[in-house]
Amino acid sequence: MPTTFVNHLFFSAFLPVDSLFSTQGVMVMLLAAYALAMWMFLTSAPKVHTVMVSDLAEAKQFYEGMLNLSVAEVPLHYYYNYEQTLGTATPDPFYLSSNPAAGSKPYPSQPDGLWYQLKKNTQIHVIGGATIGPKNRQRHVCFDHDCLEQILMRIQSRRLRYKIKTNKPLVFLVKDYQEQVIEMSEVSK
Repeated sequence: MPTTFVNHLFFSAFLPVDSLFSTQGVMVMLLAAYALAMWMFLTSAPKVHTVMVSDLAEAKQFYEGMLNLSVAEVPLHYYYNYEQTLGTATPDPFYLSSNPAAGSKPYPSQPDGLWYQLKKNTQIHVIGGATIGPKNRQRHVCFDHDCLEQILMRIQSRRLRYKIKTNKPLVFLVKDYQEQVIEMSEVSK
């Protein structure tokens, strides 16, 4: 027997080419490619910290003006199932209406709130919903200790006036340009 034929038989025992290009083989390759694409998409997505504030307009002045954070694009993974991840999903009006044209509305250009780039692959999503603090203070509430530490480091690097009240949970006060006190609070889970 020729050597090339023996080599072909040897390798075909480990790599069944005919089953690789069968319908089932193509489906397996497509699923593997899809899984790889999803893994790459999700691992490249930025980490997003959510900060609830009592006044979005004041928060915009604070994050853009005082902390000099750049406005960020809404991450693509927030466009898909955004409301479901917050647990505040409401039924789509399209399904509730007998007239489909009346219930359909264009998808908003971005979810509510403000988006800022905190670090290379970390963003802050600032939303309303926090209550006013004691002495009529603006409040910024976060569930993530790491997020507040990064904001505190940004405040320290900008040499803004601040005072740490507690470390666990992290609560500190910072003054804005109008000498108003902003309370930054970590809410323990």
